Amino acid sequence: MSRLVFATILNEVLSGISFHVDLGDTDMKQLYNELLYYFGLVGGSNVCEALEAAWRDPYNEREIKEFILAWLQRKAKKDVKAAGVI
Repeated sequence: MSRLVFATILNEVLSGISFHVDLGDTDMKQLYNELLYYFGLVGGSNVCEALEAAWRDPYNEREIKEFILAWLQRKAKKDVKAAGVI
């Protein structure tokens, strides 16, 4: 269930940016896990509810968006370096 909440959050964040992002399943899982670790939600009793509550809070919503966008930027830089384009 928390993956569904995460997918909803990710779709909302991606709809607000001006460039296309295509994330594979592995990338989505990695982003999801890193997000949970970063916000201290790993191992919680109800990750889904905690993630939803965080998203409803304006401060946490902004922090989650910033985290996701920063993660996407780091990933894009890694992909460009891996492709040999600098």
